Amino acid sequence: MAELPRRAVLIAAAVGPLAACSASPDKLIKPATLPAAGQALISTADVPVNSGKVVGDTLITQPRPGVFDAFVARCPHAGCVLTGVSGDTIDCPCHGSRFALDGAVVRGPAMQPLAPVKVTVKGGLIVVS
Repeated sequence: MAELPRRAVLIAAAVGPLAACSASPDKLIKPATLPAAGQALISTADVPVNSGKVVGDTLITQPRPGVFDAFVARCPHAGCVLTGVSGDTIDCPCHGSRFALDGAVVRGPAMQPLAPVKVTVKGGLIVVS
């Protein structure tokens, strides 16, 4: 059996992880467009308890009854689009990072929590503060 030259092994070791981390183009989009202050995003009735919804580039969760959190719907690891909540976690479709409904990292490769978007509830609507 022929031996591989050291250089070929080093190049494969460097390029292999890059190929493994490539995501399909539909999961990667331009940078998120954040909503303007005062913009109503969704009715509180449309965000289930212990779950969440994506509205544009914002992910809104209701981890406990009457408590609403919002985040930029992009994974901090590589910017992949987060499409929603699965069970009780927010799962990145590109590399498998998982986040709690409060945005905290549950499983990497992401090391940073989701970027928060400040919201308040006004008249039954979730509004950007």
